[in-house]
Amino acid sequence: MDDYVIEMLNIIKEFPGVIANDDITLQLKRGEIHALLGENGAGKSTLMSILFGLYQPDKGIIKKDGKEVNISDPNVANALGIGMVHQHFKLVHNFTVLQNIILGVETTKNGFLRMEEAREKVIALSEKYGLAVDPDAIVEDITVGMQQRVEILKMLYRENEILIFDEPTAVLTPQEIEELIKIMKDLAKEGKSILFITHKLNEIKAVADRCTVLRKGKRVATIDVASTSKEEMSEMMVGRKVEFAVEKAHIEPGEPVLEVRNLTVEDKQSGKKTVKDVSFTVRKGEIVCIAGIDGNGQSELVYAITGLLPADDGQIFINGMDVTNLSIRKRNAAGMSHIPEDRHKHGLVLDYTLEENLVLKCYYTPIFQKNGFLKFQKINEYANCLIEKYDIRSGQGAKSIVRSMSGGNQQKAIVAREIDLGPEILIAVQPTRGLDVGAIEYIHKQLVVQRDAGKAILLVSLELEEVMNISDRILVIYEGEIVGELDPKTTTLKELGLYMAGGKRDERSEAV
Repeated sequence: MDDYVIEMLNIIKEFPGVIANDDITLQLKRGEIHALLGENGAGKSTLMSILFGLYQPDKGIIKKDGKEVNISDPNVANALGIGMVHQHFKLVHNFTVLQNIILGVETTKNGFLRMEEAREKVIALSEKYGLAVDPDAIVEDITVGMQQRVEILKMLYRENEILIFDEPTAVLTPQEIEELIKIMKDLAKEGKSILFITHKLNEIKAVADRCTVLRKGKRVATIDVASTSKEEMSEMMVGRKVEFAVEKAHIEPGEPVLEVRNLTVEDKQSGKKTVKDVSFTVRKGEIVCIAGIDGNGQSELVYAITGLLPADDGQIFINGMDVTNLSIRKRNAAGMSHIPEDRHKHGLVLDYTLEENLVLKCYYTPIFQKNGFLKFQKINEYANCLIEKYDIRSGQGAKSIVRSMSGGNQQKAIVAREIDLGPEILIAVQPTRGLDVGAIEYIHKQLVVQRDAGKAILLVSLELEEVMNISDRILVIYEGEIVGELDPKTTTLKELGLYMAGGKRDERSEAV
């Protein structure tokens, strides 16, 4: 008999309008890395949330070490040695890194917190596993990649034996992904058992022993990863063949649409320049990609261009019109759309319905309102049109509360809303983050369709494959400066990596 540390047997979980888990059985062996693969909304996160005690199954049982257990809440899961890094991090933003890691398992003496012991343990863990963090940094001030490390350290601090990673690489750079894969392998060697939710087939091939594939709430198969090809896995996942290569015709770029001149952004707290004298142009009919390791100023650059942050110096033009000091709505009216990197913070109102979120940028236009009153029928018709066109899946259609939707479907909703506005310049930051291969293929095609229609696209991505696949020009950002302009047809991943790490600089890059 196999030595299963966790068995989830015949799990059924229903939500209004959808069966999220339909009679799923998942068995995790001791010391193995077991991947959970499926499309957005296939039921992966729901299944793991049941194992972590966030949801209760309607039917089915869970066994730990062969004995049936009732995981009524996350505290019970932690007591059983089960830890989870969620796709959307569960961190207190105004607490420090250290406070977040020890929250709920604080060491005290005579009613006082023993922070020094905790600090030493956190530093030792971060050094052992290569998860460098600043224990005193406030969580809202650190990058999403750094927040990911905090979540992993939370599990390691609690000495969990069963580790659930829900889309752990969605926010990491390629270098950080390599590090994480090494960490996961080391943890498995130590005897920890890992459940790893991902859409990325390369990562499954690199790290997993076995893989359970889910489709529309049902288990399709549990496979041995080494003997199954990526193509076979993707077909199991989406039920059809998937094109991995992006086809795009050669077109000559037209007039400049977005011009950024000598843009500088300062961090208000530290006074440091996060964006330093950046200039570049995006023309009609081209996809320009800003590539860089997370935390090198690309977020602040995008915030300044879109109006989320004021620029300290420099100018921004759309079709020759100076929008540097205009409001976000006026920039949108000038032809700008923005797919933000943080879909919860800047992309959606989570407690609004899907249809309300889909008209967030145009509800005030005559199509959707008259004399200050919304035309609900029109809004509903428009939302249903986008839901069908972009294959946005949710339990109650246009009336679904966005918070209840899977991360991938939330992302599709933002992409649908922003592209459907027919922008002159589309700023897409991590547009395929957290999406499955079928949805990535679809969104890449949408970006290329926009490009071929003469639109200008500024793509910001940490996915090197995506950067090389769909961009016409690559601008590399390092420590807030554009250090190189590369042609994806002639450059290599190695050269791109050198620029991104600051090991190479193109002096001509100032003229981009």
